[in-house]
Amino acid sequence: MNCVVITDISCHETMKNSSEPFELSASLEDYIEAIYHIVEEKLVARSKDIAARLGVSRASVTEALRALARKELINYAPYEAITMTEQGKKVAEDVIHRHESLRHFFMEVLAIDSATAEEAACKVEHAAPPVVISRMIDFIAFLRVCPRGGDELLNGFAQFTTHGGLTGDCDNCITDIAEKETESSTPGPGAQAE
Repeated sequence: MNCVVITDISCHETMKNSSEPFELSASLEDYIEAIYHIVEEKLVARSKDIAARLGVSRASVTEALRALARKELINYAPYEAITMTEQGKKVAEDVIHRHESLRHFFMEVLAIDSATAEEAACKVEHAAPPVVISRMIDFIAFLRVCPRGGDELLNGFAQFTTHGGLTGDCDNCITDIAEKETESSTPGPGAQAE
């Protein structure tokens, strides 16, 4: 699924050789993401490929390409192949990273189906500040390594949302966790006593 969000929502990106942020609309983020994927597949992008991928008119593509070229994110001349600048690649990779991180969070933590997670990621990626997405990634990592969490916690939450409540006994779950922690802290056979 390709995201097509034409709104006034903006995200801050940093221009080449400058610490001054510039505004990149949600629509332009969708274009830069589409161009990135097309260039990855075909080495260059053409306006007809972009229009087909996003389901928009060629006139809309031309306006977006002009805007992205003014921001020095792409190399564009009418009727020529489109390539990305180094800054354009960085911006596109950031958009893709936000999208994939959100989709992963929605699926792994919130137990949302793939299609719904994809649709939600397309909408939220343009509005969520980087700190929110970073914190979501950290939360997933924490759940995987925390002895009180891990995949069992994520699977338990998925079952909770599917069944509308708990499917097991919380006291048994707590006992199981305590036993696992005791086992992991007990030296195995042949271990040297200090």
